[in-house]
Amino acid sequence: MSNSSSSMTQFLLLAFADRRELQLLHFWLFLAISLAALLANGLILSAVACDHHLHTPMGFFLLNLSLTDLGCICTTVPKAMHNSLWDTTTISYTGCAAQLFFFYFFITAEYFLLTIMCYDRYVAICKPLHYGTLLGSRACAHMAAAAWVTGFLYSLLHTASIFSLPLCQGNALGQFFCEIPAILKLSCSHSGYLREIGFIGVSVCLVFGCFVFIVFSYVQIFRAVLRIPSQQGRHKAFSTCLPHLAVVSIFVSTSFFSHLKPPSISSPSLDLVVSVLYSVVPPALNPLIYSLRNQELKDGLRTIMSGCFSATISSVLSSVQHLKCNS
Repeated sequence: MSNSSSSMTQFLLLAFADRRELQLLHFWLFLAISLAALLANGLILSAVACDHHLHTPMGFFLLNLSLTDLGCICTTVPKAMHNSLWDTTTISYTGCAAQLFFFYFFITAEYFLLTIMCYDRYVAICKPLHYGTLLGSRACAHMAAAAWVTGFLYSLLHTASIFSLPLCQGNALGQFFCEIPAILKLSCSHSGYLREIGFIGVSVCLVFGCFVFIVFSYVQIFRAVLRIPSQQGRHKAFSTCLPHLAVVSIFVSTSFFSHLKPPSISSPSLDLVVSVLYSVVPPALNPLIYSLRNQELKDGLRTIMSGCFSATISSVLSSVQHLKCNS
């Protein structure tokens, strides 16, 4: 294969293991994660869409968050499962560009949605009298649209920049999916490399600014919660907020480490663990932490599941009765 990116037709992804048994284990593990994420997010989408009690700002943001979670999982995990199942490591040049674009599109939109949801909790707890004004339907729609548009522009900018670089360091990415640092290592253009590093630097400042805002908001939330006289109320608020902050912290720290770590401490196994922590774990955990701890959402899910169960039983009984009549 030529060392020019213009003639490059495929990349080589990093395999999770060399032994066939471990490859199949990774396949079944990722299959379980993806099915659980699809089921959980599908239930959340159905509950928010069908239950009018969930037509609230938080319900609206949860619906958008579920869409980004599904997008993140469906962008990276299926290809990793395919490679583990069929014992291959290749991905086409076009497929790699598409995977990089959609992954950064969904993951960026998700991070901004998490920031918006933190703002929602801050207003609900610290400024409850202004909640209806600050988070009206139009304001929520504008904030969600801003998150999606920002994710799209950010991803388009990085994808166009990274795939315009000449690549002359082979085609082995050293990662289980196409991400910016892995492709950047293959570049032989000093000016293009510095340009992309500049983009990453601006992105890091933006992400860090959002993280500071999230931490500041939660500090204010915790101060307000500590003034709640009921111990049960304080426990409920802390048990809801702390997991949120933990997931955001894992996402930000691992993504920072993945994109900014020095080459001297880089290793295939470390890169693999870090990339899974920020690309697979948060989207898989979000339905549990952000949604299933919401009592209104739990009630909505029970209503939908009980309705489906009742409809299934009625259909079965109707079929049995019809068979009896025919006989």
